[in-house]
Amino acid sequence: MSGLWFEELEVGRVVHHATRRTVTETDNVMFTTMTMNPAPLHLDHEYAASTEFGRPLVNSMFTLALVVGLSVPELTLGTIVAQLGIDDVTFPSPVFHGDTVRVETEVASARASSSRPDAGIVVFAHRAHNQRNDVVCTCRRTGLMYRAPA
Repeated sequence: MSGLWFEELEVGRVVHHATRRTVTETDNVMFTTMTMNPAPLHLDHEYAASTEFGRPLVNSMFTLALVVGLSVPELTLGTIVAQLGIDDVTFPSPVFHGDTVRVETEVASARASSSRPDAGIVVFAHRAHNQRNDVVCTCRRTGLMYRAPA
């Protein structure tokens, strides 16, 4: 376990996640086809070449899942009861095959749970950048986090 307990998640705390990930074409094709998304913008190089992007875009749902996943080791691994929601998701810049994604997270809010004395509710504001420092994804993720054991 390497996640943080509720008491350690002070509002304003910023975590720069250690793990980065270079996205591959295989990642994009597998995720897109596993989720039954037939959009040619993700799968058809010839079609994508005719768009304003000139090449396939990485499926934004993969990007979102990657952003959350990259944050897990330092924030929620072994310390989360459940994820309660993801809100305010944006994709300001596209992700392409070969881009390397890195994530930073700020604790946006934290409050004790009114129904669970052993937990608190925390909102994490995730920001992801590519290797050119373009913001590629932002979101707010709410988690029910365990309090530290007595």
